[in-house]
Amino acid sequence: MRAVLNGEETELSACTLEQLQRALGKADDITIVNGYCTSGAYAIQPGDEIFIIPRGSMPKPGELEAMMAARHTPGVHRKVKKGRVGIAGLGGLGSHIAVMLARTGVGHLLLVDYDVVEPSNLNRQNYRVSHLGMKKTEALKMQIGEINPYIEVETIDVKVDAENAEGIFRGCQVVCEAFDAPETKAEFTAAILEKLPGTYLVGASGMAGYLSANTIHTEKRMERYFICGDQTSGAAPGQGLMAPRVQVCAGHQANMALRLLLELYEE
Repeated sequence: MRAVLNGEETELSACTLEQLQRALGKADDITIVNGYCTSGAYAIQPGDEIFIIPRGSMPKPGELEAMMAARHTPGVHRKVKKGRVGIAGLGGLGSHIAVMLARTGVGHLLLVDYDVVEPSNLNRQNYRVSHLGMKKTEALKMQIGEINPYIEVETIDVKVDAENAEGIFRGCQVVCEAFDAPETKAEFTAAILEKLPGTYLVGASGMAGYLSANTIHTEKRMERYFICGDQTSGAAPGQGLMAPRVQVCAGHQANMALRLLLELYEE
């Protein structure tokens, strides 16, 4: 039967995954079939997409991209690879949103921030000590390149405001708002919704402290506007921005952006 093995169409004589692994001398290697990590007695079907990868090794570039596409499932990957998502602010929310969307295979990410990585960022943002002093755009683009080198990352080092937001994010299907200051959030939200009628906006409000993460949720506020968080817990003395809840909220934003790219518009 014919199947796709490590990105190439191949004639297989083996009937099960276990037989194929033995024939190739790769019994202990990682196996992925149609995007799912499996092993053993799986009965291979014509047209299956199979990846057999040695543990701890780096696949060839073509194999790596094909493997990532398979993990996302072909239909999903085709849509997200065409996607263009803008991220306004690369702090605790934005840096994690960018990494999650990169891992998901979104084809084009626009990263916008004017700040540099400071020691105070390390408690919740997706940066390391080695990034201190670097522009956040530069540090994040470097990390994404090591995670998924097959997506396009565009960076703009500028402070976003109501005047320049339209020009910066024009062409994005989805924009994720990841600012700290409430007034900046409000101005940016109004600008995107009023000036970019074809763009979805995913914002955030309320993720400070260490209350239950179950209070963080995604809510549809308007036809093109979704907001994530608990809507109440702002940062204050004794209630700082802590990594777990911030990342949970960032996960909600990234997941909503993915759903919008896949045309799943409901809440």
